Amino acid sequence: MVDTKLKNKVAIVTGANNPILELRVALTSSDYERAVKFYCEGLGLEPAQIWNNDQGQALMLEMGHATLEIFDEAQAQTIDQIETGGRTSGRIRFALQVPDLKAAMERLFAHGARLVHPPIITPWGDYNVRLQDPDGMQITLFQVVDKSEQGG
Repeated sequence: MVDTKLKNKVAIVTGANNPILELRVALTSSDYERAVKFYCEGLGLEPAQIWNNDQGQALMLEMGHATLEIFDEAQAQTIDQIETGGRTSGRIRFALQVPDLKAAMERLFAHGARLVHPPIITPWGDYNVRLQDPDGMQITLFQVVDKSEQGG
């Protein structure tokens, strides 16, 4: 049980007692081929599995370690304010850690990404940019910045 009354405290839960083994996000697109190009070519990912049959098409991309962040409206407002200057995202937003923010941005722009807000350095020291995919899903790309590069 999580105590939601705790303020300014972070609990990290790990170990064999975690009842969730994998998080999958299923994204439905009105233009499947465009979405495949955007996420595969734009992020440089190869499909882990592909399903093409009489009932439709799908593929699965391995996207590293997954977490589910749950925000209240105030926290969503805070993050959007930091990353974009105002409340812009919907109820769901992807946040993807990339090794090279500029290179990832260039690849995604070449595949139809739209800039929501230019890159910023967050108060916690990450280099973030907010984009939108061709179907309107907002995506935060973030690069963890080496603290020695920031002079601190």
